[in-house]
Amino acid sequence: MDFQPYIAGLKPADSGPLARFLPALEDGVISAWLLQLNLPFDAAQGKSGSWLLDPFGFSPRLVLEAARSGYRVLVTANNPVTRFLLEMFANPPEQSEFTAALADLGAVKKGDERLEGHLQSLYFTNCEKCDQQIYAQAFLWRKDADAPYARIYECKHCGDSGERVVTDEDVERAKKIAATDGLHRSRAIEKVVALNDADRVYAEEAIQYYLPRPLYVLTTIINRLDSLDLSSERKRALTALVLLACDAGNTIWAHPAERPRPKQLSTPGQFRENNVWMILERGLSLWAETGSTVTVEAWPKKIPESGGICIYEGRLKDLAKIVKKEIPIAAVIGSVPRPNQAFWTLSALWAGWLWGKDAVEPYKTALRRRRYDWAWNATALHSAFNHLNELLPEGVLFFGLLPEPEPAFLTSVFTAVNPLIFSAQSVALRTEYDPLQIVWKKEQKQNVQNASVNILQNAIQEYLIMRGEPSIYLHVHTAGLIALAKINALRQPDFEFDEALRKTHALFESTLKDERFIHYSSGENIETGLWGLRSERPKGDSLSDRVEIAIVTFLQKKPKAIYLEIENDLYPRFTGLLTPSKGLVYAILNSYAEKESGYWKLRAEDVAATRREELNNISALIDSIGKRLGYKIRRKDKLLFWEEDGQPARSFCVLASALINRALDMSRPDTILVVPGGRAALVAYKQDGDPALAARLKKYRVVKYRLLRAISEVSILTRESFDAQISSDPVEQSTGQMMMF
Repeated sequence: MDFQPYIAGLKPADSGPLARFLPALEDGVISAWLLQLNLPFDAAQGKSGSWLLDPFGFSPRLVLEAARSGYRVLVTANNPVTRFLLEMFANPPEQSEFTAALADLGAVKKGDERLEGHLQSLYFTNCEKCDQQIYAQAFLWRKDADAPYARIYECKHCGDSGERVVTDEDVERAKKIAATDGLHRSRAIEKVVALNDADRVYAEEAIQYYLPRPLYVLTTIINRLDSLDLSSERKRALTALVLLACDAGNTIWAHPAERPRPKQLSTPGQFRENNVWMILERGLSLWAETGSTVTVEAWPKKIPESGGICIYEGRLKDLAKIVKKEIPIAAVIGSVPRPNQAFWTLSALWAGWLWGKDAVEPYKTALRRRRYDWAWNATALHSAFNHLNELLPEGVLFFGLLPEPEPAFLTSVFTAVNPLIFSAQSVALRTEYDPLQIVWKKEQKQNVQNASVNILQNAIQEYLIMRGEPSIYLHVHTAGLIALAKINALRQPDFEFDEALRKTHALFESTLKDERFIHYSSGENIETGLWGLRSERPKGDSLSDRVEIAIVTFLQKKPKAIYLEIENDLYPRFTGLLTPSKGLVYAILNSYAEKESGYWKLRAEDVAATRREELNNISALIDSIGKRLGYKIRRKDKLLFWEEDGQPARSFCVLASALINRALDMSRPDTILVVPGGRAALVAYKQDGDPALAARLKKYRVVKYRLLRAISEVSILTRESFDAQISSDPVEQSTGQMMMF
């Protein structure tokens, strides 16, 4: 396999509408890959005009980025909610349309009241400090309780804010609304399925995740949508705002936010009931227009060669019969979906509320299914790849992004890809918080082979040797999957997917019991902690040490650089599963450099010539202290010795870097490792992420330059006081700009 560099995004994943359910993908990744792909390009128009296919339609932002890069993108979008999001992101109404739409809704009469005032009154509470009546931002509930236990507000009168215990009036108001819940709940269900529909019971179960107050607010608003005389653009804007409210009104908002990206439709022990009208108001900024608009059409309407999006409202299976004859697919892109029962079930509800029963009909299976296991996921993906095989010519590449890449998800995906159709050309992985990037190619491969412990052991051992330090299980697991996929050993032809996944998991467990591997963990679960090699550390620098050298070398050659430039220089040097984390990169930058006006540059004291001079000064200082204490001084390479009676009493290794492994390899135990103060936090970061290094360092002592300077200024210094002083300044983690992943 030809491991390619991890493609860094230009900015973090978007936090816009429904972001908790959509893949967290950095902007700029797909456009960078397409640039590398070098598809035919129309220089006159500055556009490629080539056709891309997204067979999953799981990430509207990814499709939009490809279209804005000048490609025509055909996307299958079976989920009516993600289809609507794609249309909105591609061609959002003007900001004024959102503002006017909400104003029109708020002005509708509910009896003698404006609708806005009526709905906001449901969230009345009294400020605990000044007793003024205000609107609560949210109420807090415990699961299965009949009233909230707390409220969150910000008083505009006295400034009091935060979480406060509910009042009797708050409890009474919640119970009063609940007394009429049955009627509103029935109307909400009726919008999704008919009274005699066999799937009605599933809709009833799903709506249980809405409390009476938000459900009343939502049904009241939704019932007004069709009666409002709005332009098409204003109605789109209002529908988009109400979609956000539909999500904000359910009970899967944990408090505190323990599940920022929920997968299962389940009410947490404590949850937040949001003020739905306030969510509508906040939606005005969330839906703010960004970037240029993109042409969007429904299949089979045409889109211009200059780029656009063609949405096929159906399944890939049906599309495969049509596309091969009419559209030459140049490449496939897509965020590979992982099971999300919460989003898929809620999408069916929201589709009925916003667009009626007909919109739900093709998506009803999402209401029925309550459990999506990894075998189901593998089966569904396998079917999708088989359909892709029908419509793609030989040699077409598929750039896939696998968000939240836990081991079971990766096993499911790798196993699903038909071993005789698509082969992995490259895999790149940064951390468990970043999408795995994979490139498949449609091509015939060798026959299926049997998996073996020996193959897996060798692959994992080879990876850990290349890394030169322990690794989290995700990377170890991925290295093993790559080896098994290479020989087509993840699934035998007569195995069902559940059996194949079980056997693969068992194979990994058996493999890691081998004595050559060591598990740094307090538990027995193989996915926890870190994995390393039990034998002595591999020769050469560890991955973190090599990354340190690369970053410092780059900054020496380029005195001022933005972070993205550093990443773009770094990732081609460390490809595949060796991609360094942002946490490591920032730890190194904080140790050597400073940020000024968006640029990173080496600190004055870490410029090579200055640091060499400082290194010599500290070495001379150690010599002078040793002479004061009556020792004979000797130097050998980078080591300094204090000797007495011809025997070493103390040894020092003076460093300008945090390449501690090098120092340990050349030093005997009890050596004092002397580092610049700016390096101490980086040393601590490395040993926190490398239990093997931490264990080695227990036999040594790390001190900073400044401590030796302070000791040299002590007027009365003895060997005993030196020993006490040298232990007074331990290394510590930095309090600067750090990222823990």
